[in-house]
Order: sequence, then C-alpha cells, then structure tokens
Amino acid sequence: MKNSRLVYSSGGGGVDKRADRAGSAAPSAPNDGIVRIFRERGNRHGKTVTVVRGLPERGADLEARARELRQLCGAGGTLREGAIEIQGDHRERIAARLRDLGYQVRLAGG
Repeated sequence: MKNSRLVYSSGGGGVDKRADRAGSAAPSAPNDGIVRIFRERGNRHGKTVTVVRGLPERGADLEARARELRQLCGAGGTLREGAIEIQGDHRERIAARLRDLGYQVRLAGG
C-alpha cells in the first residue's frame, strides 16, 4: 500500500473524499424529449457556460450539432458526457436555433 494514504478515520467507518469527488458527475436530464439549456458556473473558476442536455443525437451527429452551435455563438465549447457545453451565456440564441429545428426547448437552471 505504498500509494495509499488515509483521508479520514475515526475507527470503523471513515469517509474517503476522493470517492465523493468521483461520484459527483453532472446530473443527467430526464429522457422525455425536451431539450434543456442550463447556465452553469460551478467548478469553472467563475466562468459562465451554457450546457445543452437532452438532444436525441448521438456520436458523430451530436458532434456536428455541437460544432454548429459553437459557430452560431462564435464561442468555444466541448462535448462532455452527452451534453454540449458552450463558453459564455448563449441560452436565448441556442434556444431559438433549436426551436427553429423543431426541438421542444426549456431554459432550465439559473
């Protein structure tokens, strides 16, 4: 156990903070056919990011949709765990584009 270190112990049931961080993935949107657009700032050093969850596309189609939305907003972004993340607050612009494409869109979060 050379690479192991004790995080917390008070006898039998200790808490491992590393395990808590590993399980704190972003909540997934329900699969109800509604595209939800969030504005998030958590764990991003105060930077605002627009997150699009619930798109039915997968794989290359989702990557193409992410590229289209990044170009629409003129901003950078990424595809992470099935959600599109666009740098900056572009919720209204993205919502209008997705509504034009026929998606049912909701602005969610703060």
